[in-house]
Amino acid sequence: MAVNNTKLAAVADAENPAVTCCDVDDSESSIDFAGRANWLRAAVLGANDGLVSTASLMLGVSAVKPEARAMVVSGFAGLLAGACSMAIGEYVSVCSQRDVEIAQLDQAGKRGGDEEKELPSPAQAAAASALAFSVGALLPLLAAGFIAGYNVRVAVVVVVATLALAAFGCVGAVLGRAPVARSCARVVVGGLAAMAVTFGFMRLFRASGV
Repeated sequence: MAVNNTKLAAVADAENPAVTCCDVDDSESSIDFAGRANWLRAAVLGANDGLVSTASLMLGVSAVKPEARAMVVSGFAGLLAGACSMAIGEYVSVCSQRDVEIAQLDQAGKRGGDEEKELPSPAQAAAASALAFSVGALLPLLAAGFIAGYNVRVAVVVVVATLALAAFGCVGAVLGRAPVARSCARVVVGGLAAMAVTFGFMRLFRASGV
């Protein structure tokens, strides 16, 4: 008799699965966390781009003109140009993506519904991309802005950039669930290679007197 009651209870549970508030909350929180993680990962990548490009530009200019003013001005120009470029590129990219998704909603007859409201905003994406790039670019600028000696200034920029690249690589690895050590090494080596190539190539101009 007890066995029959157990079987009947199992059948009833299978036909009428209970939906608890905790299950819904966990699902919604996991979806929300995934979305935030993607935004944070994109911000880390944008900051990494700003750091590498600006530090490389500053080191390249310093290889030809060792004055602190030339180095800082070139870095600030790189920050402005890079932030504008990132914002415009992200705006155009998200607009194109939005147009495609809206066309799909039109075909499905879902235009004007919740699906359209959940589409990404081009303006927000552009602002976030420009802000992330600017934050990364500010690090080498602040590192070089208060140091007069040429050799010390270059060394500080390289050290600060290396530490920041390691931090960005660590955060990106955690968000992407990748091996932290390998990710950090890849980001640091890539950034140092970009800075070394830029500095070395521009050094040839100084040596040739151009």
